[in-house]
Amino acid sequence: MENISNNSTPTKRIAAIDLGTNSFHAVLVDIYPDGSFRTIDKLKEMVILAEKGMDNHLSEDAMQRGLDALKRIKFLCDSQQVEEIIAFATSAIREARNGGDFIQRMQDEADIKARAIPGNMEAELIGYAVRHSIALDEEMVLMVDIGGGSVEFIIGNNEKFLYHKSLKLGVARMAAKFVKTDPIVDEEIKALRKHYKKELGEIGEIIKKHNVKTMIGSSGTMENIGAMVASRNSLTANMSLNELTFSASDFKSLYKDFVELDRTERKKISELDEKRIDIINPGMVLVKYLLKKFNIENIRISEAALRDGMILNFIKKERPKLDMVANFPDPRKRSIFELLRKCNWMEAHSTHVASIALQLFDEFKAELKLEEQDRELLEYASLLHDIGYYISYRKHHKHALYLIRHSDLRGFTEDEINIMANVARYHRRTHPKKRHFLYKKLEKPLRKKVKNLSGLLRLADGLDRSHYQNVEKLEIDNGTEKVNLYLTTMGDPELEIWGAEQKSKLFQKVTGKKLEIYAVNKNEPECSQNLTGNENEIKSV
Repeated sequence: MENISNNSTPTKRIAAIDLGTNSFHAVLVDIYPDGSFRTIDKLKEMVILAEKGMDNHLSEDAMQRGLDALKRIKFLCDSQQVEEIIAFATSAIREARNGGDFIQRMQDEADIKARAIPGNMEAELIGYAVRHSIALDEEMVLMVDIGGGSVEFIIGNNEKFLYHKSLKLGVARMAAKFVKTDPIVDEEIKALRKHYKKELGEIGEIIKKHNVKTMIGSSGTMENIGAMVASRNSLTANMSLNELTFSASDFKSLYKDFVELDRTERKKISELDEKRIDIINPGMVLVKYLLKKFNIENIRISEAALRDGMILNFIKKERPKLDMVANFPDPRKRSIFELLRKCNWMEAHSTHVASIALQLFDEFKAELKLEEQDRELLEYASLLHDIGYYISYRKHHKHALYLIRHSDLRGFTEDEINIMANVARYHRRTHPKKRHFLYKKLEKPLRKKVKNLSGLLRLADGLDRSHYQNVEKLEIDNGTEKVNLYLTTMGDPELEIWGAEQKSKLFQKVTGKKLEIYAVNKNEPECSQNLTGNENEIKSV
């Protein structure tokens, strides 16, 4: 297990503001000495700068909405004692003839200095944000951020970007140019497709060359689409859309019904932002075009977008001496260890418990019908099981549940986060029960998984009851009706055997086997060779 900084004091608090065509997004974060960051607040303001389409001019009403939103954001920043504000203006502002006037008014009236960034820089920063948020591997994926004025396209994997470009295909722009009727009609859809075909020839060649099969969508339009698909297909997305995954056919099923809706019917959809009701259809047509034209099979949603890329860029450029958590390129592991560090985790105890829990997992995986990916979730739940001490000892298992569920862990689906949170919660006190609200909310297969993994974690935690890593070696004799554990310890084994005894009931229930625990004298031959008489029995459960 790699070590990371134990310094839990942030070095700086900053705010990143994405001044988009449809909305202004602000995120406030604490930056830590190792280059990680923690979100402390967020604010989203729908402003619709391109109220009459992208006509290269911002109306006075649109600018006033933007300024009012920025004043609220500035008030939040001041109240949270933000030290530095980074504000990047995108498509609508950088293209407007009076965009410079608006930027000057931001500084004069809201005391926020904004920078209009080029489209390709916007695309690159979005790519960095998605890669930070989503667990990528060597497979090339298509990242798409559908904004109001532009759409950013990035093709890359966990190591590099092959292509990143911003094209003027945003939903507000396309709606103003191509959509005049409600509901949208076939002629308008055909016109949109024709335009997309003309604009996307270059990226299409790269997609086909690298056999891209997965699209990752970020920002409001894609998040709204993800939320609608999740609701329609009963997917878990109540707290987080990050890592939500669905098939191309799931989207096409939604598309078929959605494009027939008029404004009144669209307004009834709770997952659709009110100010996106009139402009989302070109985005729906674009996603359908990409899936069909380039044979994309799966869609994943990233909640990280430009503002997250701005933060990563700030850390990279302004804090060159910070360790960028290079040991954790995987966003899943990185976010777990960021949370552990922020909660002043009991590193020695937790890593020891995780090691024992994984040994138990490997032994009982098949008979408990667990999958290989469950091993990682058990490891992280074991590492996190005591972080509730950060709040208080009393009910620290319940505090752990809350912290894991509400810490914006990156790279995980909501189901995975719920599994880890519940397994950590049930490491002590009561067993999982249907009267527990958050456990009851889980689907039946997930509840069974939580119960099985909790049985393993409880036993592993009991085997380090002293918190001094007394158990040096664990050997498991797994019979048809009984499990024998043989412990080699540094010191007296009584407390560990007692702890394991106290926490073994759930393990015995899920395995259907009796458990007996023996201590092995370190001066005797290896217990694996002496299962018949040379062990010193201390306690039988």
